[in-house]
Amino acid sequence: MDECVFCKIIGGDIPSNRFYEDDDIIVIADIAPHAKKHYLAIPKKHYKFISEMNDADLDVLRNCFKTIAKIAPELGLENGYRIIINQGDDAQQTVPHLHVHILGGEKLNF
Repeated sequence: MDECVFCKIIGGDIPSNRFYEDDDIIVIADIAPHAKKHYLAIPKKHYKFISEMNDADLDVLRNCFKTIAKIAPELGLENGYRIIINQGDDAQQTVPHLHVHILGGEKLNF
């Protein structure tokens, strides 16, 4: 995935401020935030869609959601947050690498 911006971030070719990292995922700030606090949880292995994941790969998503819940207070999301996964053009998935948007830090009216 030489042209994938998230693969380049994961590989260190594009610098990023990582709020969390383990063997499976990284969490970074979104560069075009839609809320006061807007982060991205990105699997290190490249998938475009959830449908490309096998049963073992789905453990990455389980880890991702458990991690988000664990680090939410450190991210300033102690009052709640919204999780969004865009899949495909109609959902406006702009980067073809599966990622989870984490939004919060304020009352969300959308």
